[in-house]
Amino acid sequence: MRLGDIGNAEAQRYGKPLDGIRVLAVEQMQALPYATQLLARFGADVVKVEQPGDGESGRGSLPAMTDPNGKRAGATFLRNNLDKRSVTVDLKHPKGKELVLALAPHYDVFAENFKSGTMKRMGLDYEAVAAAAPRTIYLSVSGFGNTAASPYDGWGAYAPIVEAMSGIYDYKWGDQPPVPAPVGALGDISSAIFGVVGVLAALIHRDRTGEGQYVDIAMFDSVVAMTDLVTNFRSMGLRGGSAALIMEGFRASDGYFVLQVGREHQFERLAKLIGHEEWLSDPRLATRQGWVEHLDDMIRPAIEGWAAKKTKLEAATELNSNGLVAGPSFTAPEVVADPHVAARNMLVEMPRVDGVTNPVLIPGNPVKMSKVAEGPETRVPWIGEHTDAVLRDDLGLREDEIEALRAEGVIG
Repeated sequence: MRLGDIGNAEAQRYGKPLDGIRVLAVEQMQALPYATQLLARFGADVVKVEQPGDGESGRGSLPAMTDPNGKRAGATFLRNNLDKRSVTVDLKHPKGKELVLALAPHYDVFAENFKSGTMKRMGLDYEAVAAAAPRTIYLSVSGFGNTAASPYDGWGAYAPIVEAMSGIYDYKWGDQPPVPAPVGALGDISSAIFGVVGVLAALIHRDRTGEGQYVDIAMFDSVVAMTDLVTNFRSMGLRGGSAALIMEGFRASDGYFVLQVGREHQFERLAKLIGHEEWLSDPRLATRQGWVEHLDDMIRPAIEGWAAKKTKLEAATELNSNGLVAGPSFTAPEVVADPHVAARNMLVEMPRVDGVTNPVLIPGNPVKMSKVAEGPETRVPWIGEHTDAVLRDDLGLREDEIEALRAEGVIG
């Protein structure tokens, strides 16, 4: 799906569910920008507040392209900022803080994702914004939250940091060096999703009461929730390793497929499909724990022998056709070319502006709704591209007033 295209076009007549909702986001990197991009895809007007100069830190990531102004636009920024506008304000300048507080009442949501305590030191915490804009919902996404004392107060957080602290790395690897971020930015995107849920709930609450409130999301909390089996299994007596089931990758002729077998009737189907019905009367495989204990000496050789002349997609297809659950382990090019991904509009193409032919690919909106059209998406904003328009439209500033702020270094 290219920028400007529309999916589910017949739903355009309904508009977007968040049409009219406005979000002022003091944001960086991924955890909050992913959340506000999702809100924008549902129709919210998202204005991104960045530091003058090089903008938010996600722009500095690699790989990158060069924007029309000669600035770096890094991959982290490019995949999290479609459909937004950008203003540049120096929040460390007293007039910059005043400017943001003046903007706050014009927005339904004020959002930030800095280290706990940072916004309080800047005079832009919940209390300050609520005093200026009592109906505005304040969303914080930080490593360890702001509303309860934590031994990690003041710590920074990236996705793999809170993932490690959730226990999932120890659960998977034990006394081995963990592999950070094994599934991408789980810590970021889980926090973003919970942030969106909190904002939507707070908007409903405001409709009933007329009051805004504080939505406080800790990335650590979010990953503890997403990796629920770590604490749940521990409470039920599992002391590490994996549960008693087959949940493994197996080799086919062109790569790997993943198969999960967790119930006896599934094991029976597997045994019959691959020609090992004798397993069904073998006492070594009579229990789920037996499957785990004999995975490598019995089960893996048999499955991989059966799959040796099949592609990973053929193997997964045959397994699914026989009532089992499996899927091929795709490479990046295979995901890009996958017909399901195309049919579901799960890749958005943004043309590059630095002379490179291939477009930047950005994941589409995974939330499909029958009465909401997908797109048209707009490209990411260049640094401060909309500063003058936002100050003029929201605050009624004249051109000479805007230029005076720029001369003082308050805006970029």
